[in-house]
Amino acid sequence: MQLEFETLSKKYKNLLALNMVSCQLTEGIYGLLGPNGAGKSTLMKLLVQNIRPTSGCICMDGTDISRMGDEYKGMIGYMPQQQELFPFFTGRRFLNYMGLLKGMNKNELPEAIEIIAGKVNLLDVLDKKIGGYSGGMKQRLLIAQAFLGDPKIVIFDEPTAGLDPKERIHARNLIAENAEDKIILIATHVVQDIEYIANKVILLKKGKIVEIDSPENMQQQLEGKVWELTVDTAKAGEYMNQYLVSSAVRYGDNTKIRFLSENAPEGDALNVKPDLEDVYLYVFGG
Repeated sequence: MQLEFETLSKKYKNLLALNMVSCQLTEGIYGLLGPNGAGKSTLMKLLVQNIRPTSGCICMDGTDISRMGDEYKGMIGYMPQQQELFPFFTGRRFLNYMGLLKGMNKNELPEAIEIIAGKVNLLDVLDKKIGGYSGGMKQRLLIAQAFLGDPKIVIFDEPTAGLDPKERIHARNLIAENAEDKIILIATHVVQDIEYIANKVILLKKGKIVEIDSPENMQQQLEGKVWELTVDTAKAGEYMNQYLVSSAVRYGDNTKIRFLSENAPEGDALNVKPDLEDVYLYVFGG
């Protein structure tokens, strides 16, 4: 299974949101990272056919998706960022509604709903109204509907937005556990959401792909460039102005700073292992 972008561009009046994007996605989990305005939302809208490209195409196993009609739409699962759910629906009714929209067999749908609700740990509240769900439960319901019908391509837009740390971990684990034999694309600003589950990360900047690689390889490229140093809090501002600082934590009169530098800085700075947040900061700046 292969999803391919061929010189894909999208222009809105005078704004070029995507600029000649080309890449190939196969089965696995892909993280899509980039600052606001990078083109992430445009790329997702193109994938789900909410908009059409200005030039170029998206091909599924060699066939332009614009020629595939309902066949392609049946391969797509999508989780939007906003929790715009019907509060008077029960979870079961919502999943049934989404399953029918996807063209699922209505006789097979009840069992499919039970299975997917079990995977996202919602069986005990499936017959309660969504208006009474917590934020985490709503996110799990949205994850469930994205996977409903066994789609081959599943797209997540900020899947952990607004969740506490425990729910965030649960949500990303759910995605990873249900990713077999699928192309999963996760657009997010929360780098930790993809650092441990993505096979590859796509870095998008000003409508262009800067790099596609595994998190491990991206982090390896920063070996020797990430430092930690504890300084007097009164001097911390000097480092904030001089370097790209990823974190600054105050301990009494001292501040522990994590920052990027091509060369060894002055003082007793320790060279530390890079993480994906360091990669993001290095590529996209402060």
